[in-house]
Amino acid sequence: MTRIDIHTHIMPDKMPNWTEKFGYGGFIHLEHRNCKACMMKGDKVFRVVDSNTFDAGIRIEECRAANVHQQVLSTIPVLFNYWAKPADALDTSRFFNDHIAQTVSNHPQSFIGLGTVPLQDVDLSIKEMERCLHELKMPGLEIGTNVNGKNLGEPEFMPFFEAAEKNNCALFVHPWEMMGEKDMEKYWLPWLVGMPAETCRAICSLIFSGVFEKFPKLRIAFAHGGGSFPYTLGRIEHGFNVRPDLVQIDNTVNPRDYLGRFWVDSLVHDAPAFRFMMNMTGEDKICLGSDYPFPLGEHIPGQLIESMELPLATREKLLYKNALDWLNGKN
Repeated sequence: MTRIDIHTHIMPDKMPNWTEKFGYGGFIHLEHRNCKACMMKGDKVFRVVDSNTFDAGIRIEECRAANVHQQVLSTIPVLFNYWAKPADALDTSRFFNDHIAQTVSNHPQSFIGLGTVPLQDVDLSIKEMERCLHELKMPGLEIGTNVNGKNLGEPEFMPFFEAAEKNNCALFVHPWEMMGEKDMEKYWLPWLVGMPAETCRAICSLIFSGVFEKFPKLRIAFAHGGGSFPYTLGRIEHGFNVRPDLVQIDNTVNPRDYLGRFWVDSLVHDAPAFRFMMNMTGEDKICLGSDYPFPLGEHIPGQLIESMELPLATREKLLYKNALDWLNGKN
């Protein structure tokens, strides 16, 4: 059966040393050292990655072995560079977007590309969004769950979401710069606990700020099964009901009513959790997502879905049809 994996990350095998170029900051670049590929932050090793992080040929081989027909490529969130000067972040965004677009052009049957934009400057982001969609022929963008600590529902981002709706731009929201990260560095807790909470933060911010009401045709997918949102919705709804003075200040629509208004990926690693998520969101709003090529992802994309003895029509939706609806706007 066809499989489209909406949650995969890629980076170029060569990129400028932007820290030297711009003269400040901790921009990431890649260095190949002693048969290892090292993501460098300034002059320090940030992370060692395997060649499937940047080698399209190896990715295609591994996709064939896992029976994945297409990957949706997006940049690694640490490369968003929202903290940088806007013009410099635009420079890096354009570099990554051109690389992804070229990778898709070289292998159109294997890859679909999403762009990245410098969300610290909404005007520049809209211009780069339009370039990604119209010049690079991408169906959408990947964005972070916050922008330098600001929630996505802040008024300054409304023109961005308005432009995304107007331009029929699919959005993939991925956690990054997790709240409380510096307070829980031990045990990999930012990735195990912070990421699900960060995604829930983004969903709630978009709901309570009224983004889904203002822009009802937006197509937004959230990573990691929507994070903790499906499992804490009861608490969120209860707070909405008992403290309207705090929660309903910008939107009086019950948060439960937004189930089925956005997509999530399938990356929850657990069959009971997946069934609960499917009961909450509906089988039409879950897309296969693996977080390839990183270790916290699903190593055989779609294995959990295939293990659950779901009806054929449901598996078709989860493995590829829902992804096409999100990407192409057939909702």
